[in-house]
Amino acid sequence: MGSGYDVLIRQGILENLGEAFLERRLGGPVALVCDETVAGLYADGALAALAQAGIGAQLVTIPVGEEHKSMQTVHVLWDAFLAAGLERSSTVLALGGGVTGDLAGFAAATFLRGVDWVAAPTSLLAMVDASIGGKTGVDLPQGKNLVGAFYPPRMVLADPATLRTLPVAELRSGLAEVVKAGIIDDPALFAACSQGLDAVQASLEEIVRRAAAVKIRMIQDDPYEVGRRAALNLGHTFGHALEAASGYQIRHGEAVSIGMAAAARLSGRLGLAGGGLAEEIAETLRGLGLPVQLPLDLDWDAIQGGMWVDKKRRAGSHRFVLPVRIGLVQVGVEVRDLSLVRDALYK
Repeated sequence: MGSGYDVLIRQGILENLGEAFLERRLGGPVALVCDETVAGLYADGALAALAQAGIGAQLVTIPVGEEHKSMQTVHVLWDAFLAAGLERSSTVLALGGGVTGDLAGFAAATFLRGVDWVAAPTSLLAMVDASIGGKTGVDLPQGKNLVGAFYPPRMVLADPATLRTLPVAELRSGLAEVVKAGIIDDPALFAACSQGLDAVQASLEEIVRRAAAVKIRMIQDDPYEVGRRAALNLGHTFGHALEAASGYQIRHGEAVSIGMAAAARLSGRLGLAGGGLAEEIAETLRGLGLPVQLPLDLDWDAIQGGMWVDKKRRAGSHRFVLPVRIGLVQVGVEVRDLSLVRDALYK
Protein backbone atom coordinates (compact mmCIF):
# COMPACT_ATOMS: atom_id res chain seq x y z
CA MET A 1 0.00 0.00 0.00
CA GLY A 2 1.13 3.58 -0.65
CA SER A 3 -0.77 6.54 0.83
CA GLY A 4 -4.18 4.85 0.58
CA TYR A 5 -3.87 3.07 -2.76
CA ASP A 6 -2.31 -0.12 -4.03
CA VAL A 7 1.06 -0.09 -5.76
CA LEU A 8 1.24 -3.42 -7.58
CA ILE A 9 4.49 -4.48 -9.24
CA ARG A 10 4.17 -7.78 -11.08
CA GLN A 11 5.16 -9.34 -14.38
CA GLY A 12 2.17 -9.54 -16.72
CA ILE A 13 -0.11 -7.42 -14.56
CA LEU A 14 -1.29 -5.37 -17.55
CA GLU A 15 -2.91 -8.50 -18.96
CA ASN A 16 -5.27 -8.37 -15.97
CA LEU A 17 -6.22 -4.70 -16.25
CA GLY A 18 -9.91 -5.43 -16.51
CA GLU A 19 -9.97 -7.59 -13.39
CA ALA A 20 -8.11 -4.91 -11.43
CA PHE A 21 -10.66 -2.30 -12.52
CA LEU A 22 -13.61 -4.51 -11.55
CA GLU A 23 -12.10 -5.36 -8.16
CA ARG A 24 -11.88 -1.65 -7.32
CA ARG A 25 -15.23 -0.80 -8.91
CA LEU A 26 -13.64 1.60 -11.35
CA GLY A 27 -16.16 2.69 -13.94
CA GLY A 28 -16.19 3.33 -17.64
CA PRO A 29 -15.98 4.71 -20.10
CA VAL A 30 -12.21 4.74 -19.68
CA ALA A 31 -9.93 7.24 -21.38
CA LEU A 32 -6.68 5.40 -22.11
CA VAL A 33 -3.98 8.08 -22.36
CA CYS A 34 -0.69 7.10 -24.05
CA ASP A 35 2.00 8.88 -25.95
CA GLU A 36 2.43 7.91 -29.58
CA THR A 37 5.28 5.48 -28.87
CA VAL A 38 3.61 3.61 -26.01
CA ALA A 39 0.32 3.48 -27.92
CA GLY A 40 2.03 1.48 -30.66
CA LEU A 41 3.44 -0.99 -28.15
CA TYR A 42 0.77 -1.53 -25.51
CA ALA A 43 -2.53 0.23 -26.29
CA ASP A 44 -4.14 -2.68 -28.14
CA GLY A 45 -3.39 -5.07 -25.30
CA ALA A 46 -4.74 -2.68 -22.69
CA LEU A 47 -7.93 -2.03 -24.66
CA ALA A 48 -8.43 -5.78 -25.14
CA ALA A 49 -7.95 -6.47 -21.43
CA LEU A 50 -10.54 -3.85 -20.53
CA ALA A 51 -12.97 -5.07 -23.20
CA GLN A 52 -12.68 -8.62 -21.88
CA ALA A 53 -13.99 -7.31 -18.55
CA GLY A 54 -16.83 -5.50 -20.30
CA ILE A 55 -15.31 -2.05 -19.83
CA GLY A 56 -15.50 0.37 -22.74
CA ALA A 57 -12.43 2.49 -23.43
CA GLN A 58 -11.27 5.17 -25.83
CA LEU A 59 -7.62 5.64 -26.79
CA VAL A 60 -6.27 9.19 -26.46
CA THR A 61 -2.76 9.76 -27.81
CA ILE A 62 -0.47 12.65 -26.97
CA PRO A 63 2.89 13.69 -28.45
CA VAL A 64 6.13 12.30 -27.03
CA GLY A 65 8.39 14.51 -24.94
CA GLU A 66 8.71 16.82 -21.94
CA GLU A 67 8.19 19.84 -24.20
CA HIS A 68 4.54 18.75 -24.55
CA LYS A 69 3.90 18.70 -20.78
CA SER A 70 1.91 21.90 -21.08
CA MET A 71 -1.54 23.37 -20.56
CA GLN A 72 -2.05 23.09 -24.31
CA THR A 73 -1.83 19.30 -24.05
CA VAL A 74 -4.13 19.32 -21.02
CA HIS A 75 -6.72 21.17 -23.13
CA VAL A 76 -6.37 18.43 -25.75
CA LEU A 77 -7.03 15.83 -23.05
CA TRP A 78 -10.06 17.67 -21.68
CA ASP A 79 -11.55 17.86 -25.18
CA ALA A 80 -10.87 14.14 -25.71
CA PHE A 81 -12.51 13.29 -22.37
CA LEU A 82 -15.63 15.18 -23.43
CA ALA A 83 -15.67 13.48 -26.82
CA ALA A 84 -15.31 10.07 -25.14
CA GLY A 85 -18.30 10.78 -22.91
CA LEU A 86 -16.46 10.67 -19.60
CA GLU A 87 -18.62 11.26 -16.52
CA ARG A 88 -17.80 11.76 -12.83
CA SER A 89 -17.89 7.96 -12.44
CA SER A 90 -15.47 7.36 -15.34
CA THR A 91 -11.75 6.60 -15.17
CA VAL A 92 -8.60 7.92 -16.81
CA LEU A 93 -5.87 5.32 -17.37
CA ALA A 94 -2.36 6.76 -17.82
CA LEU A 95 -0.26 4.15 -19.64
CA GLY A 96 3.30 5.32 -20.20
CA GLY A 97 6.13 7.30 -18.67
CA GLY A 98 6.29 10.15 -16.22
CA VAL A 99 5.15 12.85 -18.63
CA THR A 100 2.03 10.87 -19.51
CA GLY A 101 1.23 10.26 -15.86
CA ASP A 102 1.72 13.90 -14.89
CA LEU A 103 -0.48 15.12 -17.74
CA ALA A 104 -3.24 12.52 -17.46
CA GLY A 105 -3.32 12.78 -13.67
CA PHE A 106 -3.64 16.57 -13.78
CA ALA A 107 -6.30 16.40 -16.48
CA ALA A 108 -8.21 13.86 -14.35
CA ALA A 109 -7.86 16.05 -11.25
CA THR A 110 -9.41 19.03 -13.00
CA PHE A 111 -11.96 17.46 -15.36
CA LEU A 112 -15.48 17.64 -13.89
CA ARG A 113 -13.75 18.66 -10.62
CA GLY A 114 -12.03 15.29 -10.44
CA VAL A 115 -12.46 11.83 -11.93
CA ASP A 116 -10.68 8.64 -10.89
CA TRP A 117 -7.41 7.78 -12.57
CA VAL A 118 -5.04 4.82 -12.65
CA ALA A 119 -1.30 4.93 -13.28
CA ALA A 120 0.24 2.16 -15.38
CA PRO A 121 3.90 3.20 -15.70
CA THR A 122 5.98 1.70 -18.51
CA SER A 123 9.31 3.45 -17.84
CA LEU A 124 11.70 2.81 -14.98
CA LEU A 125 11.57 6.44 -13.89
CA ALA A 126 7.79 6.35 -13.70
CA MET A 127 7.70 3.00 -11.89
CA VAL A 128 10.01 4.01 -9.07
CA ASP A 129 9.16 7.69 -8.79
CA ALA A 130 6.69 9.63 -10.94
CA SER A 131 3.69 7.30 -10.62
CA ILE A 132 3.87 7.08 -6.81
CA GLY A 133 2.87 9.92 -4.54
CA GLY A 134 -0.01 11.68 -6.24
CA LYS A 135 1.89 14.60 -7.76
CA THR A 136 0.40 15.69 -11.08
CA GLY A 137 1.06 18.77 -13.15
CA VAL A 138 2.48 20.61 -16.11
CA ASP A 139 5.43 22.84 -16.91
CA LEU A 140 5.44 26.55 -17.66
CA PRO A 141 8.02 28.29 -19.85
CA GLN A 142 9.64 29.55 -16.64
CA GLY A 143 10.17 26.11 -15.09
CA LYS A 144 9.06 22.56 -14.37
CA ASN A 145 5.90 21.48 -12.57
CA LEU A 146 4.84 25.00 -11.63
CA VAL A 147 1.15 24.18 -12.11
CA GLY A 148 -0.26 21.02 -10.61
CA ALA A 149 -2.15 19.24 -7.87
CA PHE A 150 -1.74 16.46 -5.36
CA TYR A 151 -4.23 13.96 -6.77
CA PRO A 152 -3.38 10.31 -6.02
CA PRO A 153 -4.39 7.56 -8.45
CA ARG A 154 -6.77 4.84 -7.35
CA MET A 155 -3.98 2.33 -7.99
CA VAL A 156 -0.59 1.92 -9.64
CA LEU A 157 -0.04 -1.11 -11.90
CA ALA A 158 3.63 -1.56 -12.83
CA ASP A 159 4.58 -4.39 -15.19
CA PRO A 160 8.39 -4.81 -15.28
CA ALA A 161 7.98 -6.65 -18.59
CA THR A 162 7.43 -3.27 -20.27
CA LEU A 163 11.00 -2.29 -19.42
CA ARG A 164 12.23 -4.71 -22.09
CA THR A 165 11.19 -2.22 -24.78
CA LEU A 166 12.75 0.74 -22.99
CA PRO A 167 15.74 2.32 -24.79
CA VAL A 168 18.98 2.01 -22.81
CA ALA A 169 19.22 5.80 -22.48
CA GLU A 170 15.78 5.89 -20.82
CA LEU A 171 16.69 2.96 -18.56
CA ARG A 172 19.78 4.84 -17.39
CA SER A 173 17.69 7.94 -16.82
CA GLY A 174 15.38 5.98 -14.54
CA LEU A 175 18.32 4.53 -12.64
CA ALA A 176 19.18 8.02 -11.40
CA GLU A 177 15.97 7.91 -9.35
CA VAL A 178 16.90 4.44 -8.11
CA VAL A 179 20.29 5.70 -6.92
CA LYS A 180 18.49 8.61 -5.27
CA ALA A 181 16.29 6.18 -3.35
CA GLY A 182 19.36 4.31 -2.15
CA ILE A 183 21.10 7.48 -0.98
CA ILE A 184 18.00 8.61 0.89
CA ASP A 185 16.92 5.48 2.70
CA ASP A 186 18.35 2.17 1.43
CA PRO A 187 22.13 1.62 1.61
CA ALA A 188 21.74 -1.93 0.27
CA LEU A 189 19.97 -0.58 -2.83
CA PHE A 190 22.78 1.93 -3.34
CA ALA A 191 25.32 -0.88 -3.02
CA ALA A 192 23.44 -2.88 -5.67
CA CYS A 193 23.56 0.12 -8.01
CA SER A 194 27.30 0.38 -7.39
CA GLN A 195 27.76 -3.01 -9.09
CA GLY A 196 27.16 -1.42 -12.49
CA LEU A 197 24.59 -1.51 -15.26
CA ASP A 198 24.80 -5.21 -16.15
CA ALA A 199 24.28 -6.31 -12.54
CA VAL A 200 21.35 -3.93 -12.13
CA GLN A 201 19.67 -5.17 -15.31
CA ALA A 202 20.03 -8.77 -14.09
CA SER A 203 17.94 -8.00 -10.99
CA LEU A 204 15.75 -5.22 -12.35
CA GLU A 205 12.42 -6.32 -10.87
CA GLU A 206 13.87 -6.44 -7.35
CA ILE A 207 15.54 -3.07 -7.96
CA VAL A 208 12.15 -1.61 -8.94
CA ARG A 209 10.50 -3.03 -5.82
CA ARG A 210 13.15 -1.67 -3.46
CA ALA A 211 13.21 1.80 -5.01
CA ALA A 212 9.41 2.03 -5.04
CA ALA A 213 9.35 0.91 -1.40
CA VAL A 214 11.58 3.83 -0.43
CA LYS A 215 9.19 6.31 -1.99
CA ILE A 216 6.17 4.64 -0.41
CA ARG A 217 7.78 4.88 3.03
CA MET A 218 8.49 8.55 2.45
CA ILE A 219 4.97 9.51 1.38
CA GLN A 220 2.91 7.41 3.80
CA ASP A 221 3.33 9.85 6.69
CA ASP A 222 3.83 12.97 4.56
CA PRO A 223 1.51 12.88 1.54
CA TYR A 224 1.69 16.65 0.90
CA GLU A 225 5.46 17.15 1.29
CA VAL A 226 5.54 19.20 4.47
CA GLY A 227 8.29 17.18 6.15
CA ARG A 228 10.09 13.90 5.53
CA ARG A 229 8.92 13.52 1.94
CA ALA A 230 11.04 16.51 0.93
CA ALA A 231 14.04 14.14 0.99
CA LEU A 232 12.79 12.87 -2.38
CA ASN A 233 13.88 16.20 -3.88
CA LEU A 234 17.55 15.19 -3.64
CA GLY A 235 19.20 16.42 -6.84
CA HIS A 236 16.04 18.09 -8.09
CA THR A 237 16.73 21.73 -7.19
CA PHE A 238 19.73 21.52 -9.49
CA GLY A 239 18.08 19.06 -11.86
CA HIS A 240 14.92 20.96 -12.72
CA ALA A 241 16.93 24.10 -13.40
CA LEU A 242 19.29 22.16 -15.68
CA GLU A 243 16.40 20.67 -17.63
CA ALA A 244 14.83 24.07 -18.21
CA ALA A 245 18.16 25.71 -19.09
CA SER A 246 18.84 23.02 -21.69
CA GLY A 247 15.41 23.43 -23.29
CA TYR A 248 14.65 19.90 -22.03
CA GLN A 249 17.41 18.42 -24.18
CA ILE A 250 18.79 16.82 -21.01
CA ARG A 251 16.69 13.90 -19.79
CA HIS A 252 15.17 14.20 -16.33
CA GLY A 253 17.28 11.40 -14.89
CA GLU A 254 20.46 12.81 -16.41
CA ALA A 255 19.72 16.20 -14.86
CA VAL A 256 18.97 14.60 -11.49
CA SER A 257 22.23 12.64 -11.72
CA ILE A 258 24.22 15.83 -12.28
CA GLY A 259 22.18 17.44 -9.50
CA MET A 260 22.92 14.67 -7.00
CA ALA A 261 26.64 14.80 -7.76
CA ALA A 262 26.57 18.59 -7.28
CA ALA A 263 24.53 18.25 -4.07
CA ALA A 264 27.12 15.81 -2.70
CA ARG A 265 29.96 18.22 -3.51
CA LEU A 266 28.03 21.10 -1.93
CA SER A 267 27.34 18.99 1.17
CA GLY A 268 31.03 18.24 1.59
CA ARG A 269 32.00 21.89 1.22
CA LEU A 270 29.42 22.90 3.82
CA GLY A 271 30.83 20.34 6.24
CA LEU A 272 27.73 18.13 6.30
CA ALA A 273 29.13 15.09 4.48
CA GLY A 274 32.26 13.18 5.28
CA GLY A 275 35.21 12.99 2.95
CA GLY A 276 34.78 10.64 0.03
CA LEU A 277 30.98 10.70 -0.14
CA ALA A 278 30.84 12.91 -3.23
CA GLU A 279 33.23 10.65 -5.14
CA GLU A 280 31.39 7.50 -3.97
CA ILE A 281 28.12 8.86 -5.35
CA ALA A 282 29.75 10.11 -8.56
CA GLU A 283 31.47 6.76 -9.14
CA THR A 284 28.18 4.87 -8.78
CA LEU A 285 26.43 7.20 -11.21
CA ARG A 286 29.26 6.97 -13.73
CA GLY A 287 29.16 3.18 -13.48
CA LEU A 288 25.55 3.29 -14.67
CA GLY A 289 26.46 5.51 -17.61
CA LEU A 290 25.02 8.66 -16.03
CA PRO A 291 26.59 12.12 -16.20
CA VAL A 292 27.99 13.81 -13.11
CA GLN A 293 29.35 17.01 -14.65
CA LEU A 294 27.50 19.94 -16.16
CA PRO A 295 27.59 20.24 -19.96
CA LEU A 296 29.93 23.11 -20.78
CA ASP A 297 27.42 24.85 -23.04
CA LEU A 298 24.87 25.43 -20.27
CA ASP A 299 24.84 29.05 -19.13
CA TRP A 300 24.93 29.79 -15.40
CA ASP A 301 22.49 32.70 -15.74
CA ALA A 302 19.91 30.37 -17.30
CA ILE A 303 20.44 27.78 -14.57
CA GLN A 304 20.19 30.42 -11.86
CA GLY A 305 16.96 31.68 -13.43
CA GLY A 306 15.52 28.19 -13.17
CA MET A 307 16.41 28.04 -9.49
CA TRP A 308 14.63 31.33 -8.83
CA VAL A 309 11.31 29.70 -9.70
CA ASP A 310 12.02 26.53 -7.70
CA LYS A 311 9.07 25.68 -5.47
CA LYS A 312 11.35 25.01 -2.47
CA ARG A 313 12.72 28.57 -2.23
CA ARG A 314 11.94 30.46 0.97
CA ALA A 315 12.50 34.16 1.75
CA GLY A 316 15.01 34.63 -1.04
CA SER A 317 17.22 31.66 -0.14
CA HIS A 318 17.58 28.37 -1.95
CA ARG A 319 16.78 25.21 -0.01
CA PHE A 320 18.57 21.99 -0.84
CA VAL A 321 18.39 18.35 0.13
CA LEU A 322 21.98 17.32 0.79
CA PRO A 323 23.41 13.84 1.47
CA VAL A 324 25.15 13.33 4.80
CA ARG A 325 25.98 9.67 4.25
CA ILE A 326 24.47 6.82 2.25
CA GLY A 327 21.06 6.28 3.83
CA LEU A 328 20.79 9.75 5.38
CA VAL A 329 20.08 13.18 3.90
CA GLN A 330 19.40 16.58 5.42
CA VAL A 331 16.43 18.52 4.07
CA GLY A 332 15.83 22.26 3.96
CA VAL A 333 19.49 23.32 3.92
CA GLU A 334 19.43 27.04 3.14
CA VAL A 335 22.17 28.41 0.91
CA ARG A 336 22.19 32.17 0.30
CA ASP A 337 25.64 32.37 -1.30
CA LEU A 338 25.02 31.25 -4.87
CA SER A 339 28.73 31.16 -5.61
CA LEU A 340 28.84 27.97 -3.53
CA VAL A 341 26.05 26.53 -5.64
CA ARG A 342 27.76 27.54 -8.88
CA ASP A 343 31.07 26.05 -7.77
CA ALA A 344 29.37 22.76 -6.83
CA LEU A 345 27.98 22.54 -10.34
CA TYR A 346 31.04 23.61 -12.29
CA LYS A 347 33.96 22.39 -10.17
